[in-house]
Amino acid sequence: MTTLKAQLKEDLTAAIRERDELRSSTLRLTLTAITKEEVSGTSARELSDDEVLKVIGKEAKKRREAADAFADGGRTEQAEREKAEGEVLAVYLPKQLSDAELDAIVAQAVQEAKAAGAEGPRAMGQVMKIVNPKVAGQAEGGRVAAAVKKLLAG
Repeated sequence: MTTLKAQLKEDLTAAIRERDELRSSTLRLTLTAITKEEVSGTSARELSDDEVLKVIGKEAKKRREAADAFADGGRTEQAEREKAEGEVLAVYLPKQLSDAELDAIVAQAVQEAKAAGAEGPRAMGQVMKIVNPKVAGQAEGGRVAAAVKKLLAG
């Protein structure tokens, strides 16, 4: 079984052979981020696939935020490029939950928190503790928090 990092390297080699500039530069930057993560800290180490996924997730989030910033600034070309890079990375990430799926998980967590005696806006932390492990990697923290707030307010 090949590791996710090895898969990224293979895909990078293929992208370079195919002269796919977008894919090769995106994968190169992502592999650099992974290497940087591996050498940070007290000793260099090999990242697990889960840790590599977190790095890819961070990189994809950066692309989304940059795309939004460029779009807001009227720089459509750069925004499109960032979006395209994000799509290259999305291939390696777990499928994101739909709004309906996320709402269902959050609703169940709100019920659990209420059963434990937590209600209203103060229950936010407890609900987040229940939801986060269930949606790990499948929904961004900001999206989860917004869904929790919406349900607790309602």
